[in-house]
Amino acid sequence: MEEFAFSWWLWVVLGIVLLVGEVLTPGGFYIFFFGASAVCVGLLKLLGFTQGLISEGLLFVGLAICGVAFLRKPMMEKFQPKTASHPDEDRLVGETAVASQEIAPGGFGKVELRGSVWNAVNDGDGVIAASERCRVVAVEGLTLRVRRG
Repeated sequence: MEEFAFSWWLWVVLGIVLLVGEVLTPGGFYIFFFGASAVCVGLLKLLGFTQGLISEGLLFVGLAICGVAFLRKPMMEKFQPKTASHPDEDRLVGETAVASQEIAPGGFGKVELRGSVWNAVNDGDGVIAASERCRVVAVEGLTLRVRRG
């Protein structure tokens, strides 16, 4: 019985299908490495560097696992969008707010800034009394980090 011949172009087609699958599905660069390794195995077979389905399969799995293990995290960091702060958030830093209630050091409370009430965390060492002015030192989502003064 003749051995099943897995031609070089089948590896390349498999790789392209997997790469297209990566583009069409939300994922984390897993399918990409299997597609890239299939294309590599196909090209190596075309150039005559691989012989036999077992060695090609082992090479395919080995390349894919190495890619996921060593290259996935750097690629995720490079291609996933960074969460940027909203431009208006940066404008709030340095502004003066008024505490709506007493806020202990490290404690949570409410402050009023620009006519809106915000959640706030006292980032300083002293207690911020109710109606006392405080300075915004950072913005974390919908919470202001404030200090006395």
